[in-house]
Amino acid sequence: MAPTLAAMPPRSTPCRRLPCFAAAPWKIAAAALAAAALAGCVVRPRPLSAEQRAAMLPADRQAMAAGQAPVDGPITLDEAMARALKYNLDSRVKLMEQAMAQRQLDLSNVDLLPTLTAAAGYTVRDNVLAASSQDITTGQQSLVPSTSSERHALRGDLGFSWNLLDFGVSYYGAKQQADRVLAARERRRKVVQLLMQQTRQAYWQAAGAQKLQAQFDPLLAQAQQALRDSRTIERERLKDPLQALAYQRELLDLVLQLETIRDELLQAKPKLASIMNLEPGKPYQLAVPDGFDLPALSIAPERMEEVALLNRPELAEAEYTERIGLNETHKAMARLLPGVELEVGAHYDSNSFLVNNAWRDAGLRVSWNLLNLLNARRIKAAANAQYQLAREQRLALNMAVLTQVHVAWIDYASRKQQFELTRQLSEVEQRILEHTRNASQASAQGQLSEIRAATSALMSELKLYQSYAAYQGAYGQMIASLGLDPVPETVTGHDLPALERAIRDTRRQWDNPAVPSAEASKQ
Repeated sequence: MAPTLAAMPPRSTPCRRLPCFAAAPWKIAAAALAAAALAGCVVRPRPLSAEQRAAMLPADRQAMAAGQAPVDGPITLDEAMARALKYNLDSRVKLMEQAMAQRQLDLSNVDLLPTLTAAAGYTVRDNVLAASSQDITTGQQSLVPSTSSERHALRGDLGFSWNLLDFGVSYYGAKQQADRVLAARERRRKVVQLLMQQTRQAYWQAAGAQKLQAQFDPLLAQAQQALRDSRTIERERLKDPLQALAYQRELLDLVLQLETIRDELLQAKPKLASIMNLEPGKPYQLAVPDGFDLPALSIAPERMEEVALLNRPELAEAEYTERIGLNETHKAMARLLPGVELEVGAHYDSNSFLVNNAWRDAGLRVSWNLLNLLNARRIKAAANAQYQLAREQRLALNMAVLTQVHVAWIDYASRKQQFELTRQLSEVEQRILEHTRNASQASAQGQLSEIRAATSALMSELKLYQSYAAYQGAYGQMIASLGLDPVPETVTGHDLPALERAIRDTRRQWDNPAVPSAEASKQ
């Protein structure tokens, strides 16, 4: 028999004397356990130990030199450039940044698609979800407690939605990311150009060190032997002590100069090895030519400004940055529009009280942030300011590029003249050494003159190679200031011989009297 309204128990009231959880100690225990679990989830800094770092070193050293072609002979300039391009770690970092930008573009294109959401879940209650009704006039319960929900339920949803406002914003965001990909490619071009310039100068410094090393050791040994003989003469008092000490002072000065030269020679090849990412300390030989080839620029000086403005990667990157700023303006304006969202879904609920356990629905919703209308002028002004800033930066960069071209041309001409004078000075020093050796006697003074002349000749030859390396560096700087790529964008292969051939063919094209265009330099 159903109970009457008068027989129904009164509605439960909150505890007045003690907290409600006082009657349930297990709730206190559960709360304490949850607090302890949360405290245990706190993340604290854990620095790597010395043992962990030491364990990482072998793998890092192996990864640094992984996949490199072995050096099987003297390295030419083209091979050195190819090795720097393929194995230099800084260049590989920029290549990975370009690949990362491309992956971000792929993700931005996915954001243009509608949202398809699938959800499934299972719920269970420790009691029945029941409810009753109350008369708003009398305050008495009007219906017995009832339920329309099971304690156990299995639910599933499949929803398809598309927000047109989000699509518009994502569209301009994807265009911005596409420009970032192109900007990353231009940054890599710049890194490659500077890397080739550094490789060119370091190669000729190492070539001079390799060639002079064979002359250095015998001369240093001769100077040290003469110093020992002079000290013997001083001890046996075979000569005036002041003359012997003056002789030793000059010899020590010469030995000091030779030691300084040796330090410069010993540092040259490791620097080149670092650029090529060769194992530090590993010996290698360079294919040093007999003479000095004078690189020439086939581009007329009056055309250099145009070539630089067409080819410099910094300017292309600035143009892409300007387009990114323009699309930021479009994004800001798109956010001011109302959002229209289309929704279509399929649903399932295992609740046996439902008449229809499966159903489909569709909807259309329009939303509009009206506060954006109040700030529309400020939002548009901020976006336009960003675009104008990018445009002014590009114009300022144009002026900087033109200045760099003129400075690089002046430096190139100056280095060429300095090399010619240094070569003449070296030839004079070599003739002086030849005459000194022919006129030297067996006396100590004659030996000192010969050592002095040989040291001067060696230093002049060292300056000759240094001047030639600076001349090659100025030539590389001139090429970089014009924005010419030492490697075409498309090559037959990415192995070491293919890159070497591409670099050699590009250098031959630069020697061609035809002026390279922007398209030719990038192909």
